[in-house]
Amino acid sequence: MRIWSVYSLYSYLSNSGDSIVGFIFSCLVPTSVIFLVLQKPWKGRPLPNSQVVPTVVNGGILALYFVLWGKGLLACGPLVALLAEYAGAVLGVLSAALYGRKVNIWKKIGGLAAMLVAYYLLSNGWSTRTHSPLYSFGSEPLEKPTQIIGMKEMVVPITAGILSALRRVLARRVSLKNQLKRRLHAITIASATCFLFPFAMWDTILGSASDSIVKLQLPSWAYLSTVVFGMVLIFYVDNVAEEKLHLVFSSPRHLMVSTGCIIVLEILYNMDFSLLGFLVCSVVLGFGIFEATSLERSKKIPLEAHELSNGVFHNQLPISALPS
Repeated sequence: MRIWSVYSLYSYLSNSGDSIVGFIFSCLVPTSVIFLVLQKPWKGRPLPNSQVVPTVVNGGILALYFVLWGKGLLACGPLVALLAEYAGAVLGVLSAALYGRKVNIWKKIGGLAAMLVAYYLLSNGWSTRTHSPLYSFGSEPLEKPTQIIGMKEMVVPITAGILSALRRVLARRVSLKNQLKRRLHAITIASATCFLFPFAMWDTILGSASDSIVKLQLPSWAYLSTVVFGMVLIFYVDNVAEEKLHLVFSSPRHLMVSTGCIIVLEILYNMDFSLLGFLVCSVVLGFGIFEATSLERSKKIPLEAHELSNGVFHNQLPISALPS
């Protein structure tokens, strides 16, 4: 449903020309109200400044992520924007370089290289039937053939993916308890809304292509689905997937599920899509994520299942590795 909301958002913004900053801000306002009403962070045990301050900073990271992700969505399309979110797996390489054991570092660097190859293929249009060398059948013309993106444009969604992973890492380190995590997430969304407010107002004052912030209109499906599935429910679903299914975001299993959903929606929305080219990019990206987030297995120190799934290697050092 979240991926469906992304395709709906792309279709809406491509046709309406609304400002992406203003649209995201208008989605964050009801989202922050919903989380504040549901979680009531002001009730219960007072939150210490050691948790509130990083949470507010995390809100700034979230606001920057939404802006970059939205711009990457418009520039590169939903398929590339969704796959670029897995770029956060590079934090696993950084974690190994800073805190991990050096015997496994080259394996992670190889995984990083595979991820870069996958994004390079995506930037050259391997997932589109217009430019994919693996698409050799079907001669019917496309209404809107896709242009080659290029690695320069890919920097924006990839940066957004890294920021998204950084936000998750910071949220985990601030609190590991479910109830406290939900209260802090409400503060994160509210602070992200506050951070984005001046930019949305400035974008409107400068006379962007749309004045959707100030004019009253009935909410579209793209707006409702982005709020409900893309911002509210995705938080609770991700928590259940991590705790019950041990399915974290930057993992090959998560990518496999997303790949199936993307294939269905690319066909339903009649996008410029090459199945074989997309599968090649997904397989290479999945292999890179697997290698970049792999753990050093030791016979003497068995790892628990939840540690394996979260990509955290707990050793004898006082500082643990960053989860991917």
